[in-house]
Amino acid sequence: MKETILFLALLGFAVNGFGQYNKWIIRFTDKNNSPYSIGMPADFLSAQAIERRVKYNIAVDNTDLPVNPAYIQQVLTKGAVIYLSESKWLNQVLIYCNDNSVIDAINTLPFVQSAKPVGLLKPQNPVYERFKEKISPLVNATSRTSNTKQDTLDYGNAYNQVQIHNGQFLHNKGFTGNGITIAVLDAGFYHYRELSAFDSIRSNNQVLGEKDFVDYDNSVDEDNAHGMYCLSTIGANKPGIMVGTAPHASFWLLRSENDFTEFPIEEHNWVAAAEFADSAGADMITSSLGYYYFDDPSFNHSYKDIYANSTTVSQGAAMAARKGMIVTNSAGNEGNSGWKYLIFPADADSVCSVGAVNSAGQIASFSSYGYPGKVKPNVVSVGSGTTVFGTNDFPVTGSGTSFSNPNINGLIACLWQAFPAYNNMTILNAVYESASKYNNPDDRYGFGIPNMKNAYLILKKKQNTALYGTDWFFANPDPFTNRINVKLISQVDGNAQIALVDPGGKTITQISLTTEQQEVYDTAFTDLDNLPGGTYTVKYTDSISAKTIELKKNGPVMKDWLAAAPVPFTATLNAYIIAPETGKASLRLIDVLGRVIETKDLTLVQNNFYQLSFSSAQALAKGVYFIQYIGGQKKTVKVVKQ
Repeated sequence: MKETILFLALLGFAVNGFGQYNKWIIRFTDKNNSPYSIGMPADFLSAQAIERRVKYNIAVDNTDLPVNPAYIQQVLTKGAVIYLSESKWLNQVLIYCNDNSVIDAINTLPFVQSAKPVGLLKPQNPVYERFKEKISPLVNATSRTSNTKQDTLDYGNAYNQVQIHNGQFLHNKGFTGNGITIAVLDAGFYHYRELSAFDSIRSNNQVLGEKDFVDYDNSVDEDNAHGMYCLSTIGANKPGIMVGTAPHASFWLLRSENDFTEFPIEEHNWVAAAEFADSAGADMITSSLGYYYFDDPSFNHSYKDIYANSTTVSQGAAMAARKGMIVTNSAGNEGNSGWKYLIFPADADSVCSVGAVNSAGQIASFSSYGYPGKVKPNVVSVGSGTTVFGTNDFPVTGSGTSFSNPNINGLIACLWQAFPAYNNMTILNAVYESASKYNNPDDRYGFGIPNMKNAYLILKKKQNTALYGTDWFFANPDPFTNRINVKLISQVDGNAQIALVDPGGKTITQISLTTEQQEVYDTAFTDLDNLPGGTYTVKYTDSISAKTIELKKNGPVMKDWLAAAPVPFTATLNAYIIAPETGKASLRLIDVLGRVIETKDLTLVQNNFYQLSFSSAQALAKGVYFIQYIGGQKKTVKVVKQ
């Protein structure tokens, strides 16, 4: 474990008394007389954080105000105290202090609600790491997975954990996480700066920064590998070897976990990191961390804390969701332990807690049970035999809800990229509704295995309904002249036909489309000037649906396949033909004695409409005339000039 500048400084501290714990949470009663105002959020919130609140109609409130700096200053002046970090959401500050008499003095301040020990500066006996996920060599590793050839991304060894959610559907549509920022909260990201799986996110500047809330040195590359494993399930981009679920997302890498100890300080660190994620403009938090027991059992949580929003970390996670972020968290690996149930903050209502299945969809025995009273875990993903990137610069396999959580988090990021106008809870509800057990959830699978195509269709239908109402087939204008515009919201994956049918029931022309459900298609019938007047039908058909719309066209109404207008005429005389045949024909204007006044030679296509004008009509004397069609068929209509 690395030494830090802060620790070296603290070693020189002269202390008057030694308590067992030297890190304390001081929680305040209020934010009265704050130099900050809700009406001026730019003084304490980043532009990105304000933008999210505006976009999703989230009010700036008292929890957004920083901890009162005057309160912090008075705490620091009480003796040998060092400020470490703070949480504005919980209105508390983390301090280092070895002198219990100083803590007693701090407790006398009128604005101090409580002072509680939460941990040690350094572990006394750091002999093991907290994370128990088993990392093993990858069996049957391959340099290319043939199953991915039809997809835009070559997932390599990660294919199974993507396709179980139909995640390739989103990727093939171009939704790969671009524009979404994910804050990864963990214990470290060992050597992510060198490993080849992360070449892409490094070269494309997708890592927006690092921050360390444990050692305060803002370097996470030399710490525990657990966060690197989790990051790889989302951000790895080594085609044919391993591609994660959101390879084009952006990332903040935040260390909040001390992997050698377990004390409540880590819950505070989690909240501080989540607040930073909010201020940095992160859209999502993925956390493969959780708490319920500690090195000192007096700190342990109990079942009474589940769903009670009583633990520090669950309060912080709920607040992060309240601020508009999507928070996903591992459900825990306690299915075979005495505790059995999910751990904190996976219990929070607004947190998407993720259990573990294998790539065949079978629940992992270690995956934590949901506690009675709510649907938890919310969903499951591949956490047994998950492909993660190893410290050996090649994929390995790991098992734990630590890996199922980021795997689905990345796909949720891609879904949010597709529908950025919808808020965090709308996106999560679509994910839940898409899942395999949505109608019969249980305490192992929750709502089940999400299907990202179904989630996309749920949101796309919601979007379409907001834009177009409940109808899905449109044609205009009415009446039309030379063009009919057609819009449809597809009801099927497959083939569809749109036909234009004349007043006599004959199809004039037809458009064929290959469609995807809920996608919007715009097409048109054009060059319709010469159609005769009457009521036409635009007819839609596919494998399951049929719908018609009637539109009118002004002009002469054809009661037969040969007509003339106007009748009577004065200067202009037009003939209209709905071709009864394909081939050569002629049209003649004759007088009552059968003398030919004018002839039009025609080349016809059956059922097409033709309009012709007789230029000699204006010079004709008043009287009776005839228009005569001569071809395979013959027909004569009478006209009168006034």
